[in-house]
Amino acid sequence: MHTEGRGRWIGLAMLSIGVAMIIVDATIVNVAVPSIIRDLKLNSTTAEWVNTVYALVFAALLVTVGRLGDVWGRRRMYLMGLVLFAVASMLAGLAPTGDLLIAARVLQGVGGAMILPSTQSILNTNFRGRDRAIAFGIWGATIGGMAAVGPLLGGWLTTYLNWRWAFFINVPVAVLAVAGVLRYIGESRDEDARPGFDLLGFLLITLGLGAFVFGLIEGRSYGWWTPTQPFAVLGWAWPSATVSVIPFALVLGVVALVLFLVVEQIRSRQGKFFLFDVSLWRYPAFRYGNLAGTIVSLGEFGLLFALPLFLQGVIGYTAFETGLVFLSLAVGSFFAAPMAARIAHTWGPRRAVTLGMALEAVGIITTSLLVSTTVSGFVLAAPLFVYGVGVGLATAQLTSIVLSDVPAQRSGLASGANSTMRQVGSALGIAILGTVLFTTLVSGTSRNLTAALPGTSPACVDLVTNLVDATAGQILPALRNPTASAGAGFAGAAGTLPPDQAACFADPAFLAALPKVVTPIESAFVDATRLAGLVASGFVLIGVVLSLFLPTVSQPVERDAVARDAEDAPPATA
Repeated sequence: MHTEGRGRWIGLAMLSIGVAMIIVDATIVNVAVPSIIRDLKLNSTTAEWVNTVYALVFAALLVTVGRLGDVWGRRRMYLMGLVLFAVASMLAGLAPTGDLLIAARVLQGVGGAMILPSTQSILNTNFRGRDRAIAFGIWGATIGGMAAVGPLLGGWLTTYLNWRWAFFINVPVAVLAVAGVLRYIGESRDEDARPGFDLLGFLLITLGLGAFVFGLIEGRSYGWWTPTQPFAVLGWAWPSATVSVIPFALVLGVVALVLFLVVEQIRSRQGKFFLFDVSLWRYPAFRYGNLAGTIVSLGEFGLLFALPLFLQGVIGYTAFETGLVFLSLAVGSFFAAPMAARIAHTWGPRRAVTLGMALEAVGIITTSLLVSTTVSGFVLAAPLFVYGVGVGLATAQLTSIVLSDVPAQRSGLASGANSTMRQVGSALGIAILGTVLFTTLVSGTSRNLTAALPGTSPACVDLVTNLVDATAGQILPALRNPTASAGAGFAGAAGTLPPDQAACFADPAFLAALPKVVTPIESAFVDATRLAGLVASGFVLIGVVLSLFLPTVSQPVERDAVARDAEDAPPATA
């Protein structure tokens, strides 16, 4: 195995390929979702799960799998992750239904959780001193660049090939990475790692995150308090007819997460294998940095979910054109990367983070206020560029600040916890802002249709509203060119209709009024997207406030952290 000299750098390229693959998959699907909705007849709730479940599973397993890789072998874990991710991507691309697509995304999340921490540990083992600084710089640039390029790549593949290629493309990439890893990366382990498996902690964090996100996403379907439809799973039905399953799921999620923290603290004191080091929270940089990063992730990823749906549903952009709009965000992020170090050196890393988050908030607020039925991607590109600059400034410094006062021997646990919380933030962001978007869209559509079509029966208003909800607003292109035959297609999209709604398709007056429903729906979509964006900016502003509590560091943290790691680093292991 070539773990010395040039071989190490080729190995770094193979690690970067794997990281690029899983990071792109977190964003590439955003612009493909409208096409997936139309092709697989997904409703808005299922569309949220397609995006959320990947980040949710990724977050739930990240720490667990990272610790197991240290014990079993990092290269072995990385290879297993690559293979699983490739298989899951193939299954996702072939998925004939939304449920099977979600199942494939679960497997992708497992594979991604096996890949990311393994690459960090391998780099930490095979590089030292100045080479380590360069290696981690390349690794970090890959993450930032691929997150920004994902929407453009996904848009091109979806527009000119098919949305399924957003998943199929991972297969040859994974094959290349596997071949390179087998040739250029040797096995390594943490010889001092405590063996074992924290089964109870794993079950609690998985149950907690899963139940809480389930409650946020499914609240519209099952009722936030009073049941609107029965809930059943594996033959068991929710017994209450007066209280929905949703409050129970939300409380269960919170209780499970609190118990997880308690269990981890007990296991740590007993000297047993644990997943999360609760004592790390006593370090101010770790505490406030993680809180700020998680809160900001709520806003960042939620906006990236909502805006593509609006651009393709209301403005009529293709997936590729949507990706081009987001290209300005990527340019802003790349533009900020060299600025971040200079600002940190002059004014300190904390101020660079605060400035970055403030620019993110300005970009999101401006984007939200500019949203309209006539807005162009060129107009949105300017605030998205500002948003990208903010992302570049904040991200470049925040992770290093988080680890700045953590002892070197505990930096692995701290890094894993930081990555986990950012993934949790992205999953919660999609769930929360998706709920805000679709709840506002549905209520606004019903209200606007009632006002715009006073002679239309309530059943027919409900029919159109349900269609908008069932397609996450992606029924709009078809509604702009309605015919009697298209009406039958609308009925199919909504599933089995009640008799009073089915009668609407036999009513000539309703069919004649269909062209008039577009404007009220577009207006509701504008309001919903704007509100989702403003809520996202609210989360980022909270992150700005939290960043003010970060400790002041006199020198750029990256240089100090790298020097400290170089002193404590173990020799390269083959």
